Amino acid sequence: MDSSRLLRTSGTAIAAAALLISGCALGSGSPRATAAARAYDAGDGRSSAFPGFESFGAGAAGVPGAADTSPGSPYRRGDTPALTPLPTALPPALRRYYAQKLSWHPCGTSGFECATLKAPLDYDHPRDADDLKLAVSRRKATGADHAKRLGSLMVNPGGPGGSAVGYLQHYAGLGYPAAVRAHYDMVAMDPRGVAGSEPVTCLSDTEMDRYTEVDQTPDDAAETAELVDAYTKFADGCASRSGKLLGHVSTIEAARDMDVLRAALDDDKLTYVGASYGTFLGATYAGLFPSRVGRLVLDGALDPALGSEQVNRDQTAGFQTAFASFAEDCARRKDCPLGPSPDRAGDRLSELFEKADAAPLATGKSRKLTESLATTGVISAMYDEAAWGLLRNALKAAFQGDGGPLLKLSDAYYERDGHGSYQNLMYANAAVNCLDLPPAFRSPSEVREAIPAFRKASPVFGTALAWTALSCGYWPVPATGTPHRIPAAGAAPILVVGTTRDPATPYGWARSLASQLSSGRLLTYEGDGHTAYTRGSTCIDKAVNAYLLTSTPPPAGQRCSN
Repeated sequence: MDSSRLLRTSGTAIAAAALLISGCALGSGSPRATAAARAYDAGDGRSSAFPGFESFGAGAAGVPGAADTSPGSPYRRGDTPALTPLPTALPPALRRYYAQKLSWHPCGTSGFECATLKAPLDYDHPRDADDLKLAVSRRKATGADHAKRLGSLMVNPGGPGGSAVGYLQHYAGLGYPAAVRAHYDMVAMDPRGVAGSEPVTCLSDTEMDRYTEVDQTPDDAAETAELVDAYTKFADGCASRSGKLLGHVSTIEAARDMDVLRAALDDDKLTYVGASYGTFLGATYAGLFPSRVGRLVLDGALDPALGSEQVNRDQTAGFQTAFASFAEDCARRKDCPLGPSPDRAGDRLSELFEKADAAPLATGKSRKLTESLATTGVISAMYDEAAWGLLRNALKAAFQGDGGPLLKLSDAYYERDGHGSYQNLMYANAAVNCLDLPPAFRSPSEVREAIPAFRKASPVFGTALAWTALSCGYWPVPATGTPHRIPAAGAAPILVVGTTRDPATPYGWARSLASQLSSGRLLTYEGDGHTAYTRGSTCIDKAVNAYLLTSTPPPAGQRCSN
């Protein structure tokens, strides 16, 4: 799960955060539900087919633990520093990066092209020998009239650690609204440290298997020591395998890379759609380069003014909210494995976790389902109602002693394929999160003090998520970021989209970010699921499309329920 910012786009279970199924109010027969089932049945661990990756925080307005953005709340204190824009004049040492021309070649799915962008490892001290090679992909505008082309639309699915290139080629470049694809070249770049862009690596596949199985609700000193040892070995593995890159994968540096790409694409302004953690990346860009903001959509927003402990606690409350919705839906079905009472569903699930803790469940494979893997499997299905049917079946099997289906959900979350190989999602997630903010906790004693507040936020998941928030306490590189506001004074209108019952990025965060941005405009989706654009709401899609195509944001206070 994560630790530092449990889920900038989706996260859980001792690791870091992930990109898992994000969804809206879709039935089990929806195209996305079908895609979810295919990925699950294949056991390939891929989640890039889904519009939105998360691993940050969760909660909803009115939910205990959700961020309070009312006047005078600690999340909007006047002493919270504001992100300062960079000088508009380009430093001479960076001119060669901004002047580079991309060399495109066909790649991946038919119709897509790829290129490599060079960026300095350290923007303050650029050196040719240290240059990073960042993976870029695009699909040219499909419209026949080139004169109506609006430029490039950059997309990012979140994470941190989600492959933007994979998201573009498997979803956005093919599944975004036709009118948007007709007017824009669809573009994506894997952020530094992610997938095709100098990926951070930390453990072997076998070591990662062991890491995901470690007990994340330690009952005694020995189990606590085992968990701390797992976090320490993970951090040491990242340091030994990724070296100096670990100190240069911050969101601020990734946002600066985006500006280099904007220039290489010959765009005067940045047009961008970011989901979950992608909203933090987009808002950071706006804060650094307000005069270069074109049309920015920030969907499933993060609040940059929060510290790690609050982020993790908010997200814990969000998962509880999502589980309550799942339990209510399940209870209406005759075969609900959690029973007919939504109020008892949490106790029933806790019983299953305790059973797996005492004796891991058989899965039909050499690996068994531990409590930590079971917890990850359940949380992975909270991102999208399209996965609720899979979760019901997995829980039914688990109560009968078969942990195989729940293990599949966990593997999908961790991006573990059927051959036992992991993508670098969890490694990049930890590296970015631990660099962006100081750790939530630095010792087991601090975690124990915080557990009551986490359990108040979620009686079901609170203990596990409090312990996962300890991992950055052992990170080998000190954090370079701190909580901050992002006013982006002078920027063009920026559209922030928030979902009232988002399980990973609480609605209060969207409200807060929209209020911080000097030109922020909040668009609200009243419903469930993580993020809202292109996820089934005609109202949301119409408003976002109009903004992207005409620069006209929706009316202030607009709310959508369908």
